[in-house]
Amino acid sequence: MTSIVISGSGLFIPPHTVTNEELVEAYNAYVQKFNAEHAAAIAAGETQPLPESSSEFIEKASGIRSRYAMHKDGMLDPDRMSPNFAPTMEGGEPESVTMALAAARQAMEQAGKTADDIDMVLLATTNHQRPYPSVAVEVQKKLGIKGFAYDMGIACSSMTFGMISAWAAVRSGISRCALVVNPEFTTPQVNLKSRDSHFIFGDVATACIIEPEETCRRTEHAYRILSTRQLTDFSDNIRCDGNYTDHCFDELPEDRPYFIQQGRKVFKELLPLATDFITEQLSESGLKPADLKRMWLHQANQTMNMFAVKKLLGRMPEGDEAPIVLDEFANTASSGSMIAFHRYQEGIEKGDKGLICSFGAGYSIGGLLVEKL
Repeated sequence: MTSIVISGSGLFIPPHTVTNEELVEAYNAYVQKFNAEHAAAIAAGETQPLPESSSEFIEKASGIRSRYAMHKDGMLDPDRMSPNFAPTMEGGEPESVTMALAAARQAMEQAGKTADDIDMVLLATTNHQRPYPSVAVEVQKKLGIKGFAYDMGIACSSMTFGMISAWAAVRSGISRCALVVNPEFTTPQVNLKSRDSHFIFGDVATACIIEPEETCRRTEHAYRILSTRQLTDFSDNIRCDGNYTDHCFDELPEDRPYFIQQGRKVFKELLPLATDFITEQLSESGLKPADLKRMWLHQANQTMNMFAVKKLLGRMPEGDEAPIVLDEFANTASSGSMIAFHRYQEGIEKGDKGLICSFGAGYSIGGLLVEKL
């Protein structure tokens, strides 16, 4: 059976940068206004005062220094504290399509593919901007691709699960060449009024081409997929409850449409799952963590990544063994490991092996063991 390869990848970076310092200034102004307006209730013990934030707190807690945003206007307004942008109506193009198209075109160029070469488009994302019509089909139409397309998602592992689904489709003959697009328009889901989460997410889009090795025209950025692995284990420690039924209810918690997590529980429960998962996937291929040239891991928290790598290798990573991109991009939901893959391929030679791995909400974990062509 022919080998399947990742022959190209793409990365779209939104137009606006938002630094920790900018977020903290806006957040603290909001906090000061809230505490002043509720001073009497706070003094009476009826309302808890909101705590201020700092850039030092954010970087220590997460490793994040900045993030990218499709819409910066409104995010730094203490009277608004959310991105200001127009809703997408009939005939308009949602941000997720704009982002996906840019990343897709870059991946197609890197792989040397045209629309005529591709017959499957899979849009994998944590944040679905609309339920229907399918955003994947709009991307397919605008790229001029024939065949079929569909949306899918499983939170933080959406991109790796999407890549594995594409690998399976190409391997089985359902598709001859697949485009996986991964727009993560996350900033609208950030609760900018919360000290614990106002800094976490940033917007980005990634994409990749998956095809048989025999049709791969350019090998400079091509990787043979040696094995794939997936795992899910239900947990609601990371969740978002907002959905299409919300208009039916008179009263809802204020935090319902936002990302919510129990950070300590996630760290305690998910890390062992992830490190065991990686160890088992490598063992199934007769490999050890030390045999990997690079680990392109999920990008949610720098401490979490370093803990995982140290447990796998028995030491801290050196150089680019396990690159970190969340300092620049923040948490980009399911895109983090693919940003790292796209950005950090320098120094990888033919036959070198690496692992693209995501882990997060669900819990969900997806891994692709790859080898440079």
